[in-house]
Amino acid sequence: MDIELFNYYLPEELIAQEPSKIRDECRLLAVNKTSKTFEDKIFKDIIDYLKPGDVLVRNNTKVIPARLFATKEGTGAHVEVLLLKDLGDDTWECLCGNAKAIKVGTRLHFKDDILIGECLEIKDEGIRHIKFFYNGIFLEELDKIGTMPLPPYIHKACKNNDEYQTVYAKVEGSAAAPTAGFHFTQELFKKLEEKGVTVVEVTLNIGLGTFRPVKVKDTNEHKMHYESYEMSKETADYLNKAKSENRRIIAIGTTSVRTLEANFQKFGCFKEEKSETNIFISPGYEFRAIDCLITNFHLPKSTLVMLVSAFMGREFTLECYEHAVKEKYRFFSFGDSMFIY
Repeated sequence: MDIELFNYYLPEELIAQEPSKIRDECRLLAVNKTSKTFEDKIFKDIIDYLKPGDVLVRNNTKVIPARLFATKEGTGAHVEVLLLKDLGDDTWECLCGNAKAIKVGTRLHFKDDILIGECLEIKDEGIRHIKFFYNGIFLEELDKIGTMPLPPYIHKACKNNDEYQTVYAKVEGSAAAPTAGFHFTQELFKKLEEKGVTVVEVTLNIGLGTFRPVKVKDTNEHKMHYESYEMSKETADYLNKAKSENRRIIAIGTTSVRTLEANFQKFGCFKEEKSETNIFISPGYEFRAIDCLITNFHLPKSTLVMLVSAFMGREFTLECYEHAVKEKYRFFSFGDSMFIY
């Protein structure tokens, strides 16, 4: 499909620069994809749309301070490095600014030599495989020198790192947050549990696959990057039971969708697994794992708009987005939410 089919007009002032003061009091567009209707609500009203027996699936990944600044050994050239994926053996897939300056064997010095990196392999699109040398524990050293990898459209630093985490974040490894989960509070989860809604967890460590912009005119030519994910036996067993009882499976965010769909498409059911996926969901895709979706408002021409369009139809998606612009909803990572049922 032509990438322009997923474009829409968005005034820059609607791009949220900070999170809602109270997480569950952001706005919610409740969308019935069958009747093609929607209602303007507050996020905590979502409890009115959920039923006893529903299963919420959340991505428990935690953002690491993955944005680093280094100097190149020998020249002193400045290099920005974004950690994308842990490849094991202290080696990471990294997205590098000034990447042409980084060849195999190039050594990078990070603040006070807390970390030293050496390029082992060159990949396309500014990606490098870098091995790190350090004393102590890697993530503890990273905390000393790394900063939160906020998206480029957010021009305001977080007051604290927790602002760019969900309240249930626990598995460290992401270069971006699963932002649909920002609107939940522990109090809201408790109320949902009291209503008979069950919450289960998966992990997808967010890397380039989720936030890399589409640079091709024909969306069929876009290649997603692999991201690692994990589904426990406990989660798989519960989801299979819910499926067999015709209960709704509701994904919190597109990363939960991609984990669930990748796993279900592979096995024809949910199954315990630790793997990788580059699943690209766009119109024409047949959903087999999920029934409903909680998601934010995404960038024009992004793979995430395509995923939402696949779930409820491209024209209706753009109609909802047009309404959100007209009503001055807040967009993107720190913005407002949609519940699509």
